[in-house]
Amino acid sequence: MIKLRFELGVASAATQIEGGELDHTWNDWYRRGHIKDGSNPARANDHYHLWEEDFALMRDMGLKHYRLGVEWARIEPREGEFDEKELMRYRQMLLRLAEYGIRPLVTLHHFTNPMWFENLGGFERMENAPLFLRFVEKTVAYFGDACNEYVTINEPNVYAAGGYYGMGFPPGKNSFGAVNQVMSVLAACHCLAYEAIHRLRRQAGFTDTKVGFAHHARAFAPQNPHNPWHRLAARLNAYLFQETVLRAFCLGEYRWPLRNLMKLPRRELVDFHGLNYYSRSSVCGLADGVAKDGPKNDLGWEIYPQGMILCAQEMEMLLPRPLYITENGTCDNRDAFRCRYLYDHLKALSESGLPVQRYYHWCFCDNFEWLEGESARFGLVHVDYDTQKRTVKNSGRFYGEMAKSGVITQEMVRQYVAEENYHD
Repeated sequence: MIKLRFELGVASAATQIEGGELDHTWNDWYRRGHIKDGSNPARANDHYHLWEEDFALMRDMGLKHYRLGVEWARIEPREGEFDEKELMRYRQMLLRLAEYGIRPLVTLHHFTNPMWFENLGGFERMENAPLFLRFVEKTVAYFGDACNEYVTINEPNVYAAGGYYGMGFPPGKNSFGAVNQVMSVLAACHCLAYEAIHRLRRQAGFTDTKVGFAHHARAFAPQNPHNPWHRLAARLNAYLFQETVLRAFCLGEYRWPLRNLMKLPRRELVDFHGLNYYSRSSVCGLADGVAKDGPKNDLGWEIYPQGMILCAQEMEMLLPRPLYITENGTCDNRDAFRCRYLYDHLKALSESGLPVQRYYHWCFCDNFEWLEGESARFGLVHVDYDTQKRTVKNSGRFYGEMAKSGVITQEMVRQYVAEENYHD
């Protein structure tokens, strides 16, 4: 029997589940023909209308935590105009989670900008940081006692590389300089938001505030470990993609190529570490790569549980903090190996000795998976997009049993894991 040393939850992002014809960057990106399978984020899971059903299902599965995002384009559809009804709807959602004994962790920015903000230059311009801060302050103040934990920005390195280094995210630019500018602006925004959230909640009499960011990290490995250039490439990829970001967001320490645009003092800027981990990258140059051998998921990503431990250890060594695995999951369209994936990763975490307090599986239900659209299924719950019917998968039943019991028994392994195998 394996005792889980942390509680289990699930994660989502507003754009990926809510649906709606909103004026934001990913709806615009779809209209411009950039989604691989042609699916429309305006459909997604219709969580906007079905959140009561989804929350009841989370409760029935025994989940303890839910990381959810808010949609900036709903809350502030036009510059400076805030929709009180949308803020109230999100607050009602948070209160319902509390009724069900599910603790919320709110993500304030998860890849998507309102088009009015994007048209002003988005996070390319430091002058726009006050606009993001205004949205953060309005949202956090409105939520009040309904939520005390926040993720300021999700995966700033993926947002910057995806949109500004030719990886297909909006706005679809390709400039190393723009990547570094955007990441520098995002780091300043995180710092400002961290301080603002603490200040607002302290003034309101709350003393239990926790703020962090969700850091996407990979285990970078040389394609040929005996080749010194491959070893250098792995080291350089890790430095540029994640180490500089981690230092800036956690410590206010800016190393080349990032810049301290506001000349902010160095200080600790996270109350917990949020780690998003999915895969290992095998590299021989400044590009992502996948090992020839070893198990892969349905998107071709290597399945490498030990990489999550390596990434978490690096974060803990930089700054000791409670650790939340804010995302971990896999694309398994037939739910053929997700139980084994869960077992392998949760077992590795439980045996690591790391100060892990929570594990948020990505994701609760199949959803709009950015560039992949509806074709890549990561969920514990199957979604029929035509009918929006939810059906708990075998992996969802396994996860629910673990969430309720806090252990993985040999019987669970026999029932859910033993017959599953990865494919190469």
